[in-house]
Amino acid sequence: MFRGSSPTRVDEKGRLKVPADYKRLVDDSGKEFYITSTDGKRAQIYPLQEWEKKEEQLMKVPSSNPAGKKYLDATSFWGQVVEADQQGRLLLPQMLREAAKLTGDVVVLGKMRILEVVNLEDFKGALDANPLTDADLESLAGFGI
Repeated sequence: MFRGSSPTRVDEKGRLKVPADYKRLVDDSGKEFYITSTDGKRAQIYPLQEWEKKEEQLMKVPSSNPAGKKYLDATSFWGQVVEADQQGRLLLPQMLREAAKLTGDVVVLGKMRILEVVNLEDFKGALDANPLTDADLESLAGFGI
């Protein structure tokens, strides 16, 4: 289970060194990952077996479903299968890297079964602009959170 956050950097060649906090979990997931996005603002890193589970769910969605089409369009456009190199680095897809400004300082967020990579400054600004509210917490209370 991926949890927490870890600031790190994307090097000049677009490679993300997986932070030590997640390295063991990534190693346990195998060497192949599907890196994608639903909005071009953050990279979502799925261990390939997790992405394959999502693909099985997506196959149940009728091909005529507009939301399913949009989801597949976005995740296919931004997506790429990537293999971790010997140093545990992942090459972020160039189009996604440029659109999401994933160069230099970034933060890697553990989101249970996946990792997300976001531009550090943009993410901090978004958290400040849209903080977690009491209403949000009340909404989650219905789920036992």
